[in-house]
Amino acid sequence: MRLPFLFILTTVMIDAMGVGLIMPIMPGLIVEVQGGSLADAALWGGILATSFAVMQFLFSPILGNLSDAYGRRPVLLLSLFVMVLDYVLMALAHTMWLLLLGRLIGGITAATHATAGAYMADVSDSKEKAANFGMLGAAFGVGFVLGPLVGGLLGELGTRAPFYAAAILAAMNFTLGWFVMNETVTDKTRRAFDWRRAHPFGAFRSMARIPGIQRLLWVYFLYSVSIYVYPAIWSYFTEERFNWSPQMIGVSLAIFGSMMAFVQGGLLRHVIRRFGERNVVIYGQIFDFVGFSFLAFITSGVLALILTPITAMGAVVTPALQAIMSKMVDDNQQGELQGVMTAVNALAMIISPMMMASVFAQFSREGAPIYLPGAPFLVALGLMGIGLFIFLRTKTSVAS
Repeated sequence: MRLPFLFILTTVMIDAMGVGLIMPIMPGLIVEVQGGSLADAALWGGILATSFAVMQFLFSPILGNLSDAYGRRPVLLLSLFVMVLDYVLMALAHTMWLLLLGRLIGGITAATHATAGAYMADVSDSKEKAANFGMLGAAFGVGFVLGPLVGGLLGELGTRAPFYAAAILAAMNFTLGWFVMNETVTDKTRRAFDWRRAHPFGAFRSMARIPGIQRLLWVYFLYSVSIYVYPAIWSYFTEERFNWSPQMIGVSLAIFGSMMAFVQGGLLRHVIRRFGERNVVIYGQIFDFVGFSFLAFITSGVLALILTPITAMGAVVTPALQAIMSKMVDDNQQGELQGVMTAVNALAMIISPMMMASVFAQFSREGAPIYLPGAPFLVALGLMGIGLFIFLRTKTSVAS
């Protein structure tokens, strides 16, 4: 495997690990810094998570456009360098305002994922795009599995240890990238930076001018809101429905993440070659429909684990959609597109937890007219169905 390619995959994996590393210690850290109860810490945790997503929404299109103008290498390396400083800041922070500042900066540097996607689009031919985007998803899945496990272990050394570990990982990856990453934006594909199309709303308008892209971005948004039902309510749902312990919840998430990594990193390449991107988007969502339908009503935790391979098959949808849209834009718009997609994903991260948690609370509280802790999966199924309808209405010549 080429070293620049390995660096890009490592960047995405560390990006996912960096978030997961600090998850196990955040409640304790907030109580340590702010005082108060665990309930107070949960409120601050929500503020920190939302601020991260808001900054990612605002700045991903900007950095995507900057990478189209000035290159992937400087934008990616600068983001990684600032990420190192950000983790050190959070490790040293002793006030909530510094922690909040750290999350705001972290949301900006999270644009590494968008720039990595643009790099992957640059180096992939038309037939390789979906498979290589799948490799990015697999790297993220591996980081999603490793992050909380390593963070939980390091948390035994203190609430600051995972931040220092994340800083070291990011610094090592920055060093690797400095020596091995080559620039893929050439004078032929370079596009002048234009603020009018760099901010989120301007970037959306710019992408919407390309026939079919606006519809596919709606499909991507609805799919993202739907699929985030898992991180939004899984811990609460499985404890309420199956009486799972935190350890069992962690095991189930690790299994799901591992299966997603296998599907995106290994299986996707073959199904794309066999069925094509358009059919893979359709079939992947059908697997999600089956998984959501069962999870909404089942009462057996064993059956929920058995369903994991089926639900993980839906992981083919995102890279296939990403490949379809990447083929529809010019080479000098790849960073802009990936920035918009990252912003759309961040918007889904803001909306989905609030929506799904509210539905879960309404249908699982004492005295609920209908007791159905799995109701959020039905909401996700409905939203995904709307997205699939839009996708099917998109001309075949556009989404092929």
